[in-house]
Amino acid sequence: MKLLRYGPKGHEKPGLLDAAGGIRDLSAHIDDIAGDVLTPEGLARLQAIDPASLPQVSGDPRIGPCVGRVGKFICIGLNYADHAAESGMDIPKEPVVFNKWTSAISGPNDDVEVPRGATKTDWEVELGVVIGKGGRYIDEADALSHVAGYCVVNDVSEREWQIERGGTWDKGKGHDTHGPIGPWLVTADAVTDVNNLGMWLEVDGKRYQNGSTATMIFNVPQIIAYLSRFLSLQPGDVISTGTPPGVGLGQKPPVYLKGGEVMRLGIDGLGEQMQKVVKA
Repeated sequence: MKLLRYGPKGHEKPGLLDAAGGIRDLSAHIDDIAGDVLTPEGLARLQAIDPASLPQVSGDPRIGPCVGRVGKFICIGLNYADHAAESGMDIPKEPVVFNKWTSAISGPNDDVEVPRGATKTDWEVELGVVIGKGGRYIDEADALSHVAGYCVVNDVSEREWQIERGGTWDKGKGHDTHGPIGPWLVTADAVTDVNNLGMWLEVDGKRYQNGSTATMIFNVPQIIAYLSRFLSLQPGDVISTGTPPGVGLGQKPPVYLKGGEVMRLGIDGLGEQMQKVVKA
């Protein structure tokens, strides 16, 4: 299934994408793509619904973040060796963990802001993992059974605030609009091999990132098992798993977003995003 949320900001309705690419309204069955809906039992109930029996959504509604009421937005840094190299950092021996605030979450095609006073706003296409079955101390061999599905994430980053302003990475990662997710939550059963998905990002038509989840240092099961040692994972938590090379920081000279650009990005089978960059 490809689940989605559509409608005005803060008033999104749950839906699914049918085989013809149309949006079907799930409002009569669930209140949101969130929480218990994402558990194995909740997804099984949705799988049993005939999409043709659902009302078709007309027009071209805004597509919102594909998960609602996200509890935690956890990110993995430097998870591609070639991205670590372009950033001038060592390959990590353990996953580098940081957070994006849930207030950063936005729709896949919503505008992305360059924060006031920012000079080094950057892009990062990433695979998002959405937890369906919660747990702690999860075995790596069982980790994928805890996944509800996958989505595209743009881990927009302000590099000066992340790297040069002291403290943790978090303040350079959590600005409003800096966490577009979607367009769809593609359920895990519809993704054949999550460890071999092509991913790309363009700015104003120029391809900067062109990679694959096959080159991750820590793969999805390893990440889930690792995180679950330190915190409980819960339905609806989103894990953004790192970016391949080609970020603005790694260009020679570096290239950063100033406002007015258009970003396009996507991952095989998970859809595409497109955002206009604006000044806050």
